[in-house]
Amino acid sequence: MKEIITHSPEETIELGEKIGKRLKGGDMIAYVGGLGCGKTTITRGISAGLGLGDNVYSPTFALVNEYRGRDISLVHFDMYRILSADDLETTGFFDYISDDSVIAVEWSENIKDELPDGAITISFERIDDNTRKIIIDGDERFDDTFD
Repeated sequence: MKEIITHSPEETIELGEKIGKRLKGGDMIAYVGGLGCGKTTITRGISAGLGLGDNVYSPTFALVNEYRGRDISLVHFDMYRILSADDLETTGFFDYISDDSVIAVEWSENIKDELPDGAITISFERIDDNTRKIIIDGDERFDDTFD
């Protein structure tokens, strides 16, 4: 488990880039945290770190946004309104899981029983308007990334 404090959206994006550079196809990121805590912001950095650019938008209304690259894609889900396994099935969630995609799931606590073993949890705590405590858990790849 690794705990990081960021002091601006730019630092959160930079952290996401570092995470993205260590991700591989088949990885799933489970975000935990409330509204406005930085989930989409860190996803911008993760996308950049994967080489997909940082043109990432919240999937709140679409439920899922896909960012395709030549070798890897990023699939960004919002599970805020997903309250059951049946609801989850209608999103196509399981169809996106593959060895050439990284899945990032906002509001993952709503589908925690459906997350695969080995999901990487990134938890957010909003300290103030700009400061976030971010905890990465579930994979030792990230333990020494941010020293």
